[in-house]
Amino acid sequence: MAQEIERKFLVVGEYKELAHSSSRLVQGYIASGRRTVRVRVSDDGAWLTIKGPSRDGGLSRYEWEKEIDACEAFELLQLAEGALIDKRRWLVEYEGHTFEVDEFAGDNEGLTIAEVELSSVDEAFERPAWLGREVTGERRFYNSHLRAHPYSEWSDEERE
Repeated sequence: MAQEIERKFLVVGEYKELAHSSSRLVQGYIASGRRTVRVRVSDDGAWLTIKGPSRDGGLSRYEWEKEIDACEAFELLQLAEGALIDKRRWLVEYEGHTFEVDEFAGDNEGLTIAEVELSSVDEAFERPAWLGREVTGERRFYNSHLRAHPYSEWSDEERE
């Protein structure tokens, strides 16, 4: 069984000059809830992903992913619930880990979140100075939630 273990953080500092690559991602959710079915298209390809319910306070969950043809992905995006998520992902290597920094566009512009994938829930990692508050397990920061409740509609309290 494929297991995704990741921690999420708000980004509070500069990271772009440390990145070794970036790509644009557009994704939509065919189904969302405890389990999600996502279609993603990037500069590098397209994928269909199924994720199970979160465990360990949002730290881990089952994930199945398959690369698909871009034409198929665009067809499947027609079935997406709510708005599509549009973002630029920056990859930053730091002390043996790769941080995926997502800079959101469109209705979620102004939100930047970094994720680091781990091999176990208790794996230690060094935090770069540009990482802010941890938001692992906070549903409002999940992409599947942002498509229906975009950052542009959040109150000041929700943004903190």
